[in-house]
Amino acid sequence: MAAFGALVSVMHIIDQIQTHPCPPISIDQIQVECLTKVITSLQKFLESYSPHSGYTKEEDVWESRIAETAYDAEDVIESYIVDQIHARSETDVENISSAEFYQGLEKVIENMNLIKSEIEEKMVIVQDQPNIMKSVSTAAAAGSSRSASTTANDVAMVGFDEVLDQMLDKITGGGQDRQILPIVGMGGIGKTTLARNIYVSPLVQESFDVFAWTTISQEYNAKEILRQVHDQVVKGKGDGLSEYELGDYLYKYLFGRKYFIVMDDMWNIEAWDRVRSFFPDNRNGSRIVVTTRLSNLASQFNYSNGLDLNFLDENTSWELFCKIVFGEETCPLELEDVGKKIVQGCKGLPLSIAVIGGLIAKPVRTKESWGSFEKNLSSIVNLKDDENCLQVLYMSYNNLPVHLKPCFLYFGRYGEDEVIRVSELILYLDAEGFIKPINGKSLEEVAEKYVEELVDGNLLIVEKRRHCGKLKSLKMHDLLRDVCLREARKLKFLYVVETKSDPKGIYLYRRIVDRLNKWESPIQSLKSTAPVRSFFGRWSNNFGLLRVSEFEVEDWEEYEKTSVKRVNSRLLLISSPCGYFGNYSPVSYLWNLQTMIIHCKFCVFDIWKMPQVRHVRVSYWPESGTISVPDPLSDDEDMENLQSLHTVDNFKFSAGVLKRILNIKILKLRYQDITGIEGEYYQLNSICCLHKLEYLGLMCTRSYRHWVREMSFPDSLKKLTLQCTYLHWKDMKTKIGYQDEEDNWAWH
Repeated sequence: MAAFGALVSVMHIIDQIQTHPCPPISIDQIQVECLTKVITSLQKFLESYSPHSGYTKEEDVWESRIAETAYDAEDVIESYIVDQIHARSETDVENISSAEFYQGLEKVIENMNLIKSEIEEKMVIVQDQPNIMKSVSTAAAAGSSRSASTTANDVAMVGFDEVLDQMLDKITGGGQDRQILPIVGMGGIGKTTLARNIYVSPLVQESFDVFAWTTISQEYNAKEILRQVHDQVVKGKGDGLSEYELGDYLYKYLFGRKYFIVMDDMWNIEAWDRVRSFFPDNRNGSRIVVTTRLSNLASQFNYSNGLDLNFLDENTSWELFCKIVFGEETCPLELEDVGKKIVQGCKGLPLSIAVIGGLIAKPVRTKESWGSFEKNLSSIVNLKDDENCLQVLYMSYNNLPVHLKPCFLYFGRYGEDEVIRVSELILYLDAEGFIKPINGKSLEEVAEKYVEELVDGNLLIVEKRRHCGKLKSLKMHDLLRDVCLREARKLKFLYVVETKSDPKGIYLYRRIVDRLNKWESPIQSLKSTAPVRSFFGRWSNNFGLLRVSEFEVEDWEEYEKTSVKRVNSRLLLISSPCGYFGNYSPVSYLWNLQTMIIHCKFCVFDIWKMPQVRHVRVSYWPESGTISVPDPLSDDEDMENLQSLHTVDNFKFSAGVLKRILNIKILKLRYQDITGIEGEYYQLNSICCLHKLEYLGLMCTRSYRHWVREMSFPDSLKKLTLQCTYLHWKDMKTKIGYQDEEDNWAWH
């Protein structure tokens, strides 16, 4: 819930001020102790509080009041920080006095204590139902082992064996003309799962020459459809090509080949009409499978070749549920009756069964806890199909442990069917401030644990895992995303702007996603005093309290003027259409910047002015962007928090640099266009002193390849990428000391 995340966020702010080497403000220690005490008490209340079992449009009064007071605390503290930093940089600014700040914080503490007292008086925390529901939800979070149950991805084909065989017969049999085979059914019924099983079937893999998968969605983009297919079949990147060029390349490649394409989640025939001419009919049995929720769309193809997916019957639903909850074990007799009632509430929808099964699959399976769950589920059995599905899936949110709810709601910022890179997601979750610390773990490790728990509960779809088993990319099912957006909007946690009309009360939201162009968006009318903490859009804005933001910058000088106001920034992602940034001078004002991501060809960035920064990344597709980092001054801070830095142009490993980056884990370097300077100047051999370095990327032009031959690498290295170094494998074995793990090393 948003309230719990807001309380955690307040504690983060206080901790960051107290542990900062040069804090922008100081807070009275007695007030810190009072805030900590009352926030801890309210957190404990929320951890055992479950306001209602089904989805409602109204916000719960306790959650709302707690969230508002937490937001007030954030506003008082962060506004004072902005004011104080501005006052130091501009002499004519009228600033808030320390007395006013003290009084403002004192009022917040009084309001929080008032809520705490009212809660204790009304004994909300000891109701039986919330505690029973909590036992179910904490059990869902407790099982950290993925082997405790079978996930929906492993067993979702239960009940579909017959239809899979039918589709395989149609795909590999029939005429030689190119055929389009639609799979039709409501959201969550298993269309994509069936299509994936067809796609990876050995029979299909043996019968076709070329394979590709593209996801289309409601807001289709013909160029993106072609690019996805092009990149898979041509094995190249088509980002710089026009729609016609992509289609032309694709047509020529597919011509004469027997191809199998899946077009997942098509919503209108126009999407197909825009690209159909680029898929030739080679008269060799090529097939295109289309998944859609719309029967009328499927009828515009050769519907006789298609398939309508129906709900699972009782027996198949029970079989699927048991495989998700118990894996290879059988259901205990004492749980069978209540378990079948739970399955009945899912009405044969595989997604609902998978989500509910994932929720109660962990240890602590008792008849009492399942009975409580069944009572809440049974209250929504008789609703219409679409509303029933929403309510069933809402239970998966409502019964999450309270610390996971803000994390789940945050996925609403991503688009429909968007592939989410977990490495970037973790940085955003950390910067948002609602990850509760765990002793012995970094906040990024805790955030990764949160995401894994959501995956274990079947609330997220795993797209890819890394070779080590860690998550690489994710997606969220459309129906779960709908639950996410509804709840996030209700709690004023997140608002997605998709229409030109001015959304009512949008100035109250803490996070805004703007999918419109600058000239269409109503966000322009919002004042800089709006309490927006995160903004995701295509253009800059004047919100003064931002922590997280991403947008394009057209006028760099104008952006520098406005960015001075955003002194509380923790994560910035900036793109430059022109490709170049100058020296980013406002960095000295960004007292708490943790992550800086710049999409440009080249920029100059003095990282030594930001002691809190953890990640600095520069990229520019399709070319590699680089950053120039000046030498540190003698009084610059050590960068003990810095974990990743890339890609740096002609980086010099002086003694002053080396001692400041000893904790770095990821480093990418490029050496080029150097005149009259020997390798000793850059001291690349010092890299062996970085004993926490796990990934090194190094590119240099032919003139400097001898520098690499003279280098040695630290034993901590897990991955090494060398480009244009012209080293032989026998040389690499000597340097890296590993004989059998060539997969971890790449060179060109």
